[in-house]
Amino acid sequence: MPLNSTRGAGSAKGFGLTAGGGPPIDFDYLVIAGGGGGGRQHAGGGGSGGMRLSFPGGSKITAKTGSTLITVGGGGAGSTGGNNCRGLPGSDSIFLTITSTGGGGGGGGGGVTGQPGGSGGGGGGIPIPVGSGGSGTPGQGNSGGAGSAANPVGGAGGGGGGASAGGSNASSFSGGAGGNGAANSITGSSVNYAGGGGGGAWAENGGAPGSGGSGGGGNGGGGEPVVIPATAGNTNSGAGGGGGRSNGGCGGSGGSGIVIVRAPGSVNFSVSPGTNTITTLPAPAGGCKVATFTVTGNIKI
Repeated sequence: MPLNSTRGAGSAKGFGLTAGGGPPIDFDYLVIAGGGGGGRQHAGGGGSGGMRLSFPGGSKITAKTGSTLITVGGGGAGSTGGNNCRGLPGSDSIFLTITSTGGGGGGGGGGVTGQPGGSGGGGGGIPIPVGSGGSGTPGQGNSGGAGSAANPVGGAGGGGGGASAGGSNASSFSGGAGGNGAANSITGSSVNYAGGGGGGAWAENGGAPGSGGSGGGGNGGGGEPVVIPATAGNTNSGAGGGGGRSNGGCGGSGGSGIVIVRAPGSVNFSVSPGTNTITTLPAPAGGCKVATFTVTGNIKI
């Protein structure tokens, strides 16, 4: 489970906010970066974007009135280039002093290692040594699983790491499962975020996605009559994309990140652009206001 972050310190300008005349305001936050993309061919799944939070029970971040930019990281593209290529990493999400690191891309077949990130991408399969999983960022996510070797045929990719668990290693023919994400109820409802992408298979089973909106690994290859491509991580989930199957299968793209902030109902603030929203929670949440950023924008307090 990701660790809670500490209370920010310093002036409002130090946070990137313009100082105003109002009293300081304590915000709860959930900041999730974009997930990594899956690799190509016997490939590892992408790692989830880093997850940092204060809710529930963590230290809030304090700011004065003003305006600041909130950055929502994009998901990394799944590999569509030459065989055995890695997926691209996800992009960071940022709120004030809180930065969550983008997920690592999954390694391609040919023993390519997964990239480090908020959570690490899974390693690619086929040769010996197989690709190892990329490392996760402490307090934000977990490592990816390793790929498997052909024995005498086969080889599959490891699962990408998730917010609450590492990705699983692949078996000879089956991709490793993505690491599970984590549930959070800052919006008033429990939602799973930041699951790792499943690894790509040789001819049997693509790795299952971790909970939290992640992409499944691709099935098929080896003359199978039905080929199931790798799937992408869900939008605004921070999930990793699935790893590509054998015979040149492309990886799935990682899901974009999300930033959610929560303040007492008495606080007045606005968000832009219009795709970002503010909702007021009913009792027993005490009328708290929740701003959800699905794209990069501004919050004005």
